[in-house]
Amino acid sequence: MPDTSRDPVDHARTYRQYAGETMKAGKNAVGLIGVGLGVLSLVIALFSFANGSRTTGVIGVVLAVVLAGAGLAWIRYRHQKVVAKTEQWYREHPEVPYEPPTA
Repeated sequence: MPDTSRDPVDHARTYRQYAGETMKAGKNAVGLIGVGLGVLSLVIALFSFANGSRTTGVIGVVLAVVLAGAGLAWIRYRHQKVVAKTEQWYREHPEVPYEPPTA
């Protein structure tokens, strides 16, 4: 399978331009780790509430919101950069018909 990491659109394998983008791009790992830690913090918070530890539960919920929000914001930021690069690619290649984004 050829390396298509330089071309933002996977023309050969899919009709969806950004299919698998979040998992394919290594720069999104920061956001995925942030979301994962946010989910883990939520689980710990729920466990703490179940055991009667309100302080730890509240800290866990706040941490979960911050981490998950930051992770999702990072993924959104990276996606906007990919969309901008896609639009630039289409401007540089006017012979290719423009495909409206599906995401």
